Amino acid sequence: MLSILIATRNRAVILSVVLESYCNLKKPLSGWKIIVVDNGSEDHTREIISSFFNRLPLTYMFEPKLGKNYALNTGLAAIEGDLIVFTDDDVFPHSDWLVQLRTVADTQLEYDMFTGVVLPRWEVPPPNWVAWVDRGPVYTLTDPSANEGPIPASLVFGTNMAIRTKVFRKGTRFDPSIGPRGSKYAMGSETELVKRLEIEGHKAWYVTGAVVEHFISEFHMNKSWVMKRAIRYGRGQYRLLHKGESINRKTWIGIPRSLFRQIIMHGIDIAITWMSFKEEKLFRSRWRFNYQLGQLIEARVIFRERFTGGEIETN
Repeated sequence: MLSILIATRNRAVILSVVLESYCNLKKPLSGWKIIVVDNGSEDHTREIISSFFNRLPLTYMFEPKLGKNYALNTGLAAIEGDLIVFTDDDVFPHSDWLVQLRTVADTQLEYDMFTGVVLPRWEVPPPNWVAWVDRGPVYTLTDPSANEGPIPASLVFGTNMAIRTKVFRKGTRFDPSIGPRGSKYAMGSETELVKRLEIEGHKAWYVTGAVVEHFISEFHMNKSWVMKRAIRYGRGQYRLLHKGESINRKTWIGIPRSLFRQIIMHGIDIAITWMSFKEEKLFRSRWRFNYQLGQLIEARVIFRERFTGGEIETN
């Protein structure tokens, strides 16, 4: 038995198409179920999910507190079986996805975390400049050259991830201070979890036969959106590295001075690159600047958290 866990918020249209694709999945012999946690949706998400009750082994749950990780933690209460498969509400699985994950989990018994291939499903043909982006942090796509076998936990993507249930039975939960919580947040929802598990001794395996397609809308093929993504990515990377540490470095308003120096240097780099009229080089310079800006923002957020004793809302 395995359980699929999905958190969703205000994505009724795409969720309907995704659930339709689940009706074509090959069923693992040990059985399966789907848990969809509605994270305070204000559209017709609940009605869409309800329309699939007679077609899928589906459980609906509601979590009003905004945050993907709050929703995932709520969903863990309904899991069954020995394997939990995590994915997103805009991800389309290939028909043998679950069978492939189930087979590898049953044979690679030394491993507790599994991930597979994430391909793009473009809403429209991507513009040429999309080739300039790092498709991992920007579109959550895997490296097409990756081989079957052991991998570091940092390469486990939440769009296509399975973890043995025993990990959560002992009390492990997602960290709500990271991951989607509105439009402004630190990326790294699942990454924080799997890296924590890796430190505890749990190992990860890459399954080349377990394939999903991540829907990438026309809206996400916009340079402005990509630059905002750079900020969220920078925030997430800073939180993953620095949350919980005692700051011994020189700071200003709680932010390490080295971050200010770095962002000034990146700003100068943008100015110099802009005068070169090289579009790709300017794009990459802006990405690095926004990534650094995200680190600066998150350093300040973490500093404020230390004095409030809890999370700071940044929506």
